[in-house]
Amino acid sequence: MGANLTGKQRVLNALQGKEVDRVPVLCVNQTATYEQMEKLQVFWPEANYKAEQMANLAFGAASVLGFDAVRVPFCQTIEAEALGCTVKDGGKEGLPSIRDHLYKIGEPPVMPDDFLQRGRIQELIKAVKILKELAGDNIFVIGGIIGPFSIAASLIGVTEILKSSYRKADTLEPYLEIGERAGTLLAKELIKAGADAICIEDMMASLDMISPKIYREVVAPWEKKQIDQINSLPLISHICGKLDAVMDDIAAMGVAGISVEPKVNAVEALAKLKQYNHPIALIGGVDAVQTLFSGTAEAVKAATIKAIEEGYAMIAPGCSIPPATPLERLKAMVEGSIACQK
Repeated sequence: MGANLTGKQRVLNALQGKEVDRVPVLCVNQTATYEQMEKLQVFWPEANYKAEQMANLAFGAASVLGFDAVRVPFCQTIEAEALGCTVKDGGKEGLPSIRDHLYKIGEPPVMPDDFLQRGRIQELIKAVKILKELAGDNIFVIGGIIGPFSIAASLIGVTEILKSSYRKADTLEPYLEIGERAGTLLAKELIKAGADAICIEDMMASLDMISPKIYREVVAPWEKKQIDQINSLPLISHICGKLDAVMDDIAAMGVAGISVEPKVNAVEALAKLKQYNHPIALIGGVDAVQTLFSGTAEAVKAATIKAIEEGYAMIAPGCSIPPATPLERLKAMVEGSIACQK
């Protein structure tokens, strides 16, 4: 390909199965690091609560790291907090987490009429608008939501949702319904605010936590319902763990991209994705902990080149970026992509 593409066009082309000048590099999960905070003079916890700081730190993925896309939010508690869960602040070095679960199994959950006005929802929407202004036509903007099963886990607790998934899955339906509605409402607002894609993180749906059977019977129907309602732009699914057994199930939902950890067999996954009548981008290739956080820049570059050779459509960490990851290792993903440039 001749002229270099913008980051935004590079990502769009990759999602649409079109030619790219080089494989795009991004992170569909949490992108902030302590070194970025120092360079940008924007820090947690403020960047988890205020739109301007959130957007400015998120844009560091492009301005500091050289990634082709930016993404908000950093934490996984926005919807649960707006639904009424108590959130523990992560301070300067950590992310907000759920302190108290709202319901016990059997207690009817309530969807607040003013859900979109609660907690930090409006700050997140404003952050996407600011990111869109910063990105212009050059950088791809991703809005992140949490999947139904994971929001339900925040509402009733991890132990309860896992036990009930195996024993009394029908008791989970009210919480899954609220989880789906919350994420879908938020996604639609992030789309209005200018997001170019939505990433659905359903981390509790990992096959490290549940069986393929439970994924298909309990989780997938609600993910599919959500995807059907917000498919006006590209949707990216992210679930950690070894997803090989449910790769077809995820692909069949109609997503444009699937973000995976390197423990997934890329060759087998790509063979499955090619069976569908629309492009589905495989995203990932670099282990977030073993390679990015604990490895070397050379190892990151080598992993990037290997992933491109395997056929990944986009290079990304397999999960959220550990905040203490050095900049040189993150930039090495971009260097690896450039080394393979057509």
